[in-house]
Amino acid sequence: MSAAAIPALDFTGFARCFSLETTRPSAAEIVKLADILPPGTQLYLTAVPRQDTRELVMAAATLRKVGLEPVAHIAARRLTSAAMLQELLTRLHGEADMRRLLLIGGDVDTPGVFADALAVIQKGRLREAGIEEIGIGAYPEGHPRIPAGRLEAALDEKIAAATGHGLRVYIVSQFSFSPERILTWLKQLRACGIDKPVKVGMAGPTSMPALLRYAKRCGVAASLRGLVSGVASGLVGHVGPGPIIETLSAASDLGDVAPHYFSFGGTLETARYACEAAAGRHGVRRAMVRSK
Repeated sequence: MSAAAIPALDFTGFARCFSLETTRPSAAEIVKLADILPPGTQLYLTAVPRQDTRELVMAAATLRKVGLEPVAHIAARRLTSAAMLQELLTRLHGEADMRRLLLIGGDVDTPGVFADALAVIQKGRLREAGIEEIGIGAYPEGHPRIPAGRLEAALDEKIAAATGHGLRVYIVSQFSFSPERILTWLKQLRACGIDKPVKVGMAGPTSMPALLRYAKRCGVAASLRGLVSGVASGLVGHVGPGPIIETLSAASDLGDVAPHYFSFGGTLETARYACEAAAGRHGVRRAMVRSK
């Protein structure tokens, strides 16, 4: 089947209100992103080991200046003190008007003053620092270090703690390559009574070698096996999340869900792809069948 034979698909519902992750964007890259993305698009600044506060705050302030919404990752176990957290939050709020964070544990063997993301919610004085809403991580394929039961309990605990501190809450999932696994996970989430908005993690268009590298690093082994088996093993060129978008666009009763793109193939390329998918103009399955 050729790319031209692929029927048009209506992705504009699910795909419209997307967010992206970016790592250490330059000022020039941020200006280009402002030309591509709708005003107010959320750009998540990933937690980079040994990145200094000044660089993070400057990137956030520049995103705000060009009309985009900066959201910083805060890696709990990398915080060396409560004072460090307060200084960072004060600067992010004061210089970038940041009111939303994504809290993650941060995979380090020896944590600092905060044992995990829950501890930051409970003791980090987020509301006092101007934070109004937080994202918390979730894992459709499980976590390589944390048992499934503990993951579920931790999600409940974080939601309860954030709500108790007057914070709005949403969920950001780890990326997966399996539409079926994501759909099953979302339905289970809703069946358990969790009705919070969900940003569904997915890898933006990138090369197969890059996807394999990131998948192994992030522990998404189950859908990785599906990606490299059968017809997928013959893929060439860039691979995108079209099948996931198609599946979730067609699903019902999932509540407030939206794409959250990981920019493994580059932030600018991912931003263009996300806009095309949101507008229904992109043949988002095209790369997936290029070898047919």
